[in-house]
Amino acid sequence: MRRKKTCVGLAMELISRWRALDAEFPGLDSATSLVSCEEAVLDVREYVTLGEGPNSVEYAEKEHVLVCVQLDVDGRPGVLLADPGYHLSRLIIVMHDQLYPHTGWFTQSEEPSCLKDYEYSCNPQNSKYVEWRERVTRGTAIKCQTSLIYVAQPFLDCIPITEKRNLVYNFKSLLARDPKGRLVAGMYFPVGGNMENATFTIFTDNGVEKRRTKYKFDAFRDPDNVHPSIVEELEHCSEKLRFKKRELLVIISKLANILSNQSFVEQVLEINDDICRMYL
Repeated sequence: MRRKKTCVGLAMELISRWRALDAEFPGLDSATSLVSCEEAVLDVREYVTLGEGPNSVEYAEKEHVLVCVQLDVDGRPGVLLADPGYHLSRLIIVMHDQLYPHTGWFTQSEEPSCLKDYEYSCNPQNSKYVEWRERVTRGTAIKCQTSLIYVAQPFLDCIPITEKRNLVYNFKSLLARDPKGRLVAGMYFPVGGNMENATFTIFTDNGVEKRRTKYKFDAFRDPDNVHPSIVEELEHCSEKLRFKKRELLVIISKLANILSNQSFVEQVLEINDDICRMYL
């Protein structure tokens, strides 16, 4: 599973590349694993006190994964976390005692209309979980959520669980970021009930000018009939996504034809709704 487009593929690719560092840092490879994450947990205390691990939770969705390295700093336990799936441009150090080199709060992204801050720390009731706190500020409105990362054991079922769950999400995105984690290009779209008028958004940001354009999928069912000016815009975005020439156009054309199958879309949405209801 090395498609490098989802959190699973990106995490597995990162682990593969880190193996080359084991000669310089003996033990790194054996201390590194892929770990599971339950996003936006409503009742953190209840979740972590049901048992020692996720197998005690009746419905654990596990929709995200990260890379985890077990640490011991002069007898003080902790973990190092990398999250390529969410394009975090930094490594996170979580010490059980929250002392140096514990990372603490940091700004993940800062836009004129949105400030996003993250913080990671061990759960006080169950240290096998790391709490990932997210604080999003838009003007005077602040929205917070907490996700739980289980770091005590490697997550061995990332493909049959996380990867398959991601297939039926009702929102899709394809993003590129710079080394600092800033969004530079991509596309995104919701998967709705009526796909006859389905649209997607293409965006680019060169640091000076931001450009967002919305198009109807229906206009891309035949890639040879797309207007040259639109093809040029897609090529600009495709280049930032590090795709081959016309690759983004081909992807959008395939999506347009897939999403035109209303029966298929309805089945996907039904599966997603069933999963969401199961974990409420």
